Amino acid sequence: MRNVAIALLSVALSVPLAACLHGQADGGYTPSDGGGGGVLQSIYVPNFQNAPFTLTLHTEWSQTLRNGGTFTTVNTRPIFRDRAGRIYQERWTLVPKGSDIRSQMTLIQLDDPVAQKFYQCFVREKVCQISTSYMGLAHYDPNRLQSGPLKDNKGTFLHEDLGAASVVGMLVHNYRDTTTLNTGVLGNDAPMATVREFSYSADLGFDLASSLDSAQVGHQIFTVTDLNTNDPDPKYFQPPEGYKLIDRRKPAPTGQVR
Repeated sequence: MRNVAIALLSVALSVPLAACLHGQADGGYTPSDGGGGGVLQSIYVPNFQNAPFTLTLHTEWSQTLRNGGTFTTVNTRPIFRDRAGRIYQERWTLVPKGSDIRSQMTLIQLDDPVAQKFYQCFVREKVCQISTSYMGLAHYDPNRLQSGPLKDNKGTFLHEDLGAASVVGMLVHNYRDTTTLNTGVLGNDAPMATVREFSYSADLGFDLASSLDSAQVGHQIFTVTDLNTNDPDPKYFQPPEGYKLIDRRKPAPTGQVR
């Protein structure tokens, strides 16, 4: 099953940023050891039918510096879904908050479970790769989560109901999940907690606000704005004009009809 909304966004946090800020006149840079990249997992949006919308998603990702400060990257991107459950979303680079580095669109993703096609369209190359898509999970129920010990005595899980609220004019229910790992379970020399708070819309089938505090990734905040529940323009659910289409789907076995 193709899960469009949790496709990973990558952001370079080492050499490319340093090169951008301190690049040499000839365009080169001095190599150094260490560094690497990070990945950000975005909100999950299912192929929920008869619940169309357009929205803007704001993302903020902060990591703690050695001096106690933070390094924060941000981006803003659109996500649309029509009545048939087709999803359109753009992927934009994360850029340092408050800097003059501009975010750029790198990817357009079209999830069409009706036609069983998933388009991954690379903006720079103007190429769309096609794979198979199926109708994703229509709903999930946060109330099915139960507090208690983790398997094999690895720690504890606490699920808290924080009550009803409103986000961008939609009724939501707020929750807090805290997972605490015992010492030594995941490279930690002391108990380690991960806290996730989210505002779930049962009408739309996903979270309209979400935050994650984790030792591994830092602090992530996802916030929906500009929400409109009208059907989006159908043009968004077709491959972008001028892009080359490459079909990556496996052919159906001989004698079977796709």
